[in-house]
Amino acid sequence: MENKKVIIVGASSGIGRCLVYKFSQNGHEVGMAARRFELLKEISEEIDTKSYIRKMDVTKLDDARAKLKELIEEMEDVSTIILNAGAGRRNPKLTWEDEKVAAETNVMGFTALINTAFHYFKEKRRGHIVGVSSIAGLWGNRYGPAYSASKSYVSKYLDGLRNKSIHNGLNIDVTDIVPGFVDTKMAQGEHIFWKASVKTAADQIYKAVKKKKKRAYITKRWGIIAF
Repeated sequence: MENKKVIIVGASSGIGRCLVYKFSQNGHEVGMAARRFELLKEISEEIDTKSYIRKMDVTKLDDARAKLKELIEEMEDVSTIILNAGAGRRNPKLTWEDEKVAAETNVMGFTALINTAFHYFKEKRRGHIVGVSSIAGLWGNRYGPAYSASKSYVSKYLDGLRNKSIHNGLNIDVTDIVPGFVDTKMAQGEHIFWKASVKTAADQIYKAVKKKKKRAYITKRWGIIAF
């Protein structure tokens, strides 16, 4: 029988929120974590399946790791952990604060949580880790160097974990979700094209996760750019 328990970090809005509804509609119990606890409570009341929520700031590394472990323990047997939390925006003036937020969230926060997830699944010798990188990680972006660099880091880290799982015979699937422009607050400004709705993105991500793909471009046409 399929284990239908998933944790989504970065679940309060955008793609993460839409993924909660998508997984719930397909019978999954959902663990949710994000900074905006009130939004998580709203979502929890709207979905039909059992849910679990934690307030989490991924830049508070030790606390975020502890909160993820609490969710795992409460849910008892989690099959999939999706790390969707991310930060970044256009930063043409290269302000330190904006670069700092992107690096702290997308590198340090991501690493802290994916390390926790990997060790949990390592003990079980099975599981599925899903990370959300970005098409921006394919090249250095002058409008947001820290964001593009940090998303490249996410993809390479996921590649490393996949190789580690295979080498050690752990049966841990690792999926890199690579979105292009999606209609969220992060996809703003000039030169925005091929912008997908959040629902379309979530639908394609859900299918990629269920198929346990190594890498999925969202939407699929972004694979042309990657090639």
